[in-house]
Amino acid sequence: LLAAMTLLTFVQVVARYVFNAGFVWALEATGYMFAWLILIGISYAVRVHAHIGVDVLIKALPPATRRIVGLIAVGLCILYAAIMLYGAWDYFYILFRRGRLAEDIPLPVWVLTLILPLAFLIFGLRLVQQALAILRGDAKGFELADEAAEALEEAGIHPHKPT
Repeated sequence: LLAAMTLLTFVQVVARYVFNAGFVWALEATGYMFAWLILIGISYAVRVHAHIGVDVLIKALPPATRRIVGLIAVGLCILYAAIMLYGAWDYFYILFRRGRLAEDIPLPVWVLTLILPLAFLIFGLRLVQQALAILRGDAKGFELADEAAEALEEAGIHPHKPT
């Protein structure tokens, strides 16, 4: 989606400034593609533990307490996903019932916004998977990205290995 957005924007700029023409729908299409990219990325980031957060205090907790705090954090995230899913479904259903077309794209708006309920459903499922991993003991807590460790690793410094 990012590549498609970049290509479409590049072609639109060239068409507008070189040929004095362009695509009426390009800006709207780029906006919808960006929304799809972000909403798909939310659940993917949970899957690969790419969300960032401040967890310095969490990492200092004993493993059992860390698991409990992790389950509470995941539970709150699942609640958030459920609330967003409810709102997204309500919004999507209204758009579906009205059947209105997009401004510049000859498609119903509901088709273009279908990602809203789907993304929050998948996000919720990924969070449930994370909760199950914590319960099974496969994860110590709500796993987040560790940017500091990744930066040190990139620099060739291994903080957990003797130098």
